[in-house]
Amino acid sequence: MKKNILRGLVLGIFFFSSQVFSQSFLQFYNTHTAETFSGAYKDDFGNYIPEALEKINYILRDHRTNEIHEIDVLLLDLLFEISENLSTDFKDVWFYVISGYRSLSTNNMLRQKSKSVYHKSAHMSGRAIDIRVPGVPLKMLRDKAISLKKGGVGYYPHSNFIHVDLEKVKTWIGR
Repeated sequence: MKKNILRGLVLGIFFFSSQVFSQSFLQFYNTHTAETFSGAYKDDFGNYIPEALEKINYILRDHRTNEIHEIDVLLLDLLFEISENLSTDFKDVWFYVISGYRSLSTNNMLRQKSKSVYHKSAHMSGRAIDIRVPGVPLKMLRDKAISLKKGGVGYYPHSNFIHVDLEKVKTWIGR
C-alpha cells in the first residue's frame, strides 16, 4: 500500500511538473534582416527570462529605424500557444516575422502607402506581429490564432501573412 502511494506521489509530481513547469520556446526569423532567435523565453517555473526578452525585442525591432521597443510578453505567450496548437512539433515552428514593433514614423510612412494601416496600430506598442510559418498553410495558421480568442487576427492571403494582436477579439481579411 505504501509503495503504491509513494509511486502515485512520484508520478503525480512528475506529471504535474512536466505539464506546468516546462520551458516555453519560440523561434523567430526576421524576413528583413535575416536575424534569428531560437530558445526559451520562460524558464521551468514560468518566469520570463530577461536576456531572452532582450534578444526578442531586438529581433522584432523596427528594421527601418532600428528602434527597439519592449514586446508585450502576453504577445509572446499567444505566439507560444499558437505554436503548440499547430499540428507540427512546436519546437520546429519558426515564426517568419514580417513586422514586429513599428515606430510612429514607420507607421505613418506605411499609412501613406496603404489605407489598411491603422493610425493607432498595436505594432507601435509592441502588442502586434505579422507572421507566417513555412510549411503551415496560412489558413491553418489563421484558424489556430482565431481559435484561441485572445485578440485580433487579420488574414492577408495576397501578402502571405497573418496579423496577430492583443487588442479586442476580431477578425478581418486584408490584401
